[in-house]
Amino acid sequence: MTHAATFHALHRGPDILVLPNAWDAASAALMADAGAKAVATSSAAVAWAHGYADGDVLPVATLISALAEIARVLPVPLTADIEGGYSDDLAQVADTVRAVIGAGAVGINLEDGRRDPDLHARKIETAREAAAKAGVDLFINARTDVYLARLVEPDQAEAEAIRRGQLYVRAGASGIFVPVAKDPAEIGRLAAAIPAPLNIMSMGGVPKAAALQALGVRRLSSATGLFRAAFGALQAATTAYLADGDPEALAAAGTGTPNFNLRFA
Repeated sequence: MTHAATFHALHRGPDILVLPNAWDAASAALMADAGAKAVATSSAAVAWAHGYADGDVLPVATLISALAEIARVLPVPLTADIEGGYSDDLAQVADTVRAVIGAGAVGINLEDGRRDPDLHARKIETAREAAAKAGVDLFINARTDVYLARLVEPDQAEAEAIRRGQLYVRAGASGIFVPVAKDPAEIGRLAAAIPAPLNIMSMGGVPKAAALQALGVRRLSSATGLFRAAFGALQAATTAYLADGDPEALAAAGTGTPNFNLRFA
């Protein structure tokens, strides 16, 4: 409950919450040690790290195991990306939410994708009820994919994102996530019209955190950005090592890596 209260408070300021997205215990520990005030998971990054594609195909048992491993090493709040709840059956969504809380998460991302927004609102209500029964003030970050999935024509996207955001807040969402919104003026209008903390996804073309804060945004997520950065470096180092087997270059590439034996002792 302390982590839950802390996580809610981080969305109320004074500063924007810059949130890194992890995929396993080592990445999450590194992020916390670097100064993260909370850590999120990325559904895509967790799925990829376990050999699955993103998109509601990761076995829930694998997700829960990964969350428990991450929560065990984290001194800060953990929020879990659970995609669309891995089911459209409300009872199964409730079971998943209870399991996520049991694994140590105090927040969730729950996305609508191409589903009926009224169904998504019912999922939010279900998640809120399940969390209340578990005794946790769960931070439900309701994601709408109006922009990401191009659910409507571009000139209708802002109005539809606002409509869905307001609907999801009425259903019990703590915050609203609108990935792929980039235009500063548009982001400002979204923040003003949606009566809950607005979350924006880090990507090329999105303003920096300070500028987003000035627009009224309360949370900036790295999404798959850190996973891609890490695995881009891994790919480059592996390619170089396979090309000439240079131990010195490999050693240099790993300079600064934490001593995880000490971290996890």
